[in-house]
Amino acid sequence: MIEVNIYNESTHKYLPSKLMTQAVLKVAEREIKKTGEISIIICSDSFIHELNINFLNHDYATDVITFEIESNPLVGEIYISADTAKLQALDYGVPFRDELLRLSIHGTLHLAGYKDDSEEEKRKMTIKEDFYLQMLKEGN
Repeated sequence: MIEVNIYNESTHKYLPSKLMTQAVLKVAEREIKKTGEISIIICSDSFIHELNINFLNHDYATDVITFEIESNPLVGEIYISADTAKLQALDYGVPFRDELLRLSIHGTLHLAGYKDDSEEEKRKMTIKEDFYLQMLKEGN
């Protein structure tokens, strides 16, 4: 069983915490199959920018960064920039809630071993994200 914790370190008051937890658990159940803990930290662009510089040597803000702290039992942290998620939601014409769900799924897929370094890997991850979003919408 995976325990999911969500921490809001952003200025955004409304977060779909229950749905985000369901999304992570759905992915973990099918893709990870380990016990452990996944923490989702909703943060600002400036905070995720600092993480990106300090840990990945990238000098820009991004939407999501995932760290696997331990593998067995799994301990993972998923950082999501609420600022970038909000902008992406506007760009994609989707609700902010749906973008947070997609990024939660995306981060969990990284913990399951999925990569997005190439266009083919990105395509596969997008297909998986769509699959899990659809499952959530259908209540499965």
